Amino acid sequence: MTEKSKFKNAERHQLSILTPLEKRTLRWLADRMPAWVNSDHLTLLGFAGMILTGASYYMAQYNPLFLVLGIVCLAINWFGDSLDGTLARVRNRQRPRYGFYVDHIVDAFGVSFVVAGLGLSGYMSPTVAMGFLIAYFLTNIEIYLATYTLGVFKLSYGVMGPTELRIIVCIGYVVLLTKKNVHIAGGYYLLCDVSGVVAIVVLLAIAIVSSIKNTKRLYNEERLR
Repeated sequence: MTEKSKFKNAERHQLSILTPLEKRTLRWLADRMPAWVNSDHLTLLGFAGMILTGASYYMAQYNPLFLVLGIVCLAINWFGDSLDGTLARVRNRQRPRYGFYVDHIVDAFGVSFVVAGLGLSGYMSPTVAMGFLIAYFLTNIEIYLATYTLGVFKLSYGVMGPTELRIIVCIGYVVLLTKKNVHIAGGYYLLCDVSGVVAIVVLLAIAIVSSIKNTKRLYNEERLR
């Protein structure tokens, strides 16, 4: 038996609020995608969207309107990143190991570009940006370990998933056009710093709770007699 034939796809858990609508939209788009476009093209498009998003945030220090361009670039990222897998499934051209690996290593580099651009933009301090990136990667490490050991790939937590997060980020950057700082407890802070700290706390909480839950499950499933 070859290594390829042994591979089994993890069960995908995606229960976010927009999942039903998103799935129908992606299927509609996949059915109408030109034959010459394949999943690799869409993955590269999604990656380009992330790089351009980071560049737009960096340039926003010179002109806030680049934040609007960043929203457009995030939409491009959603199109490529979300549609590549759907297109492969619709055309029955799936490559489970390749697809999983490439999709997530591209996401890792892409998010690094976005957060770096934001941390250098003046809208978020580099320290908070670095803290967010660390919390993001810790959460993703937990997700990938759970995927490998439990066979469950969790794409959402509660009603929130990648698409919902993109929408929240876009709304936040619209607010940034008119409100860069917020007044809290007698002091002024960068809005992105406040949002970033909240995101760090939430991501770390998810990582810690999931780690404890999955460790307990694995311990019980492989309890030594």
